[in-house]
Amino acid sequence: MPDYHDDLRLAHVLADAADATTMDRFKALDLKVETKPDMTPVSEADKAAEELIRGHLQRARPRDAILGEEFGIEGTGPRRWVVDPIDGTKNYVRGVPVWATLISLMEAGEGGFEPVMGVVSAPALGRRWWAAKGAGAFTGRSLTSATRLRVSKVERIQDASFAYSSLTGWEEQGRLDGFLDLSRACWRTRGYGDFWSYMMVAEGSVDICAEPELSLWDMAAPAIVVQEAGGSFTGLDGTPGPHSGNAAASNGLLHRELLGYLNQRY
Repeated sequence: MPDYHDDLRLAHVLADAADATTMDRFKALDLKVETKPDMTPVSEADKAAEELIRGHLQRARPRDAILGEEFGIEGTGPRRWVVDPIDGTKNYVRGVPVWATLISLMEAGEGGFEPVMGVVSAPALGRRWWAAKGAGAFTGRSLTSATRLRVSKVERIQDASFAYSSLTGWEEQGRLDGFLDLSRACWRTRGYGDFWSYMMVAEGSVDICAEPELSLWDMAAPAIVVQEAGGSFTGLDGTPGPHSGNAAASNGLLHRELLGYLNQRY
């Protein structure tokens, strides 16, 4: 199996640089925010962090392609870095500390591109998580100061803690009734949102989570972290990986039941 240690070490350097940029503008009174064509916000910090990461990658990995939320795809080849400079921009612009920079490396395989390494860095929370294929998932301050991540062993949906982002997407897709049935069946539900739900599944503090509408850059890094922690990460249709445009993550033991609820149609 390939060794991704050098790529992981580079991703930590990229995350350190991005953290410095994003934290410098977090809660700034003069932060510039625009509305993109899809009606989602983008701040000057989103753009600056992605430009910084792209610049580093172009120097350190000139043969690799780069896909980012703000500036699209650049380059070709069997290796592709996928970047979300700020996952949780709405939180960022309102001063809520739940946001993160997501950096992943994907490699071409028989079934298309799949994540082989990922880093999720949430500097306002003082947290970072990462994983590499076949090497496990970890959290900590650095590669040398880390704790291994493992999903929970909860086996019953009535004992499960369920994390989600919001209700609107579920309603738009006609899945709200199934979502609400799942919420009623679970022991606990909380709207932690975005990357954080997936990281808590990987940590074992949450058992299941799902989102109805996502992009690849939202999912690539969380997917490898959840999988390397022993969990399952699929689309709502059950397809493994981050390519379905939506996501369901669990400790694995509850995954079939999670998908069953969220695919109920009335």
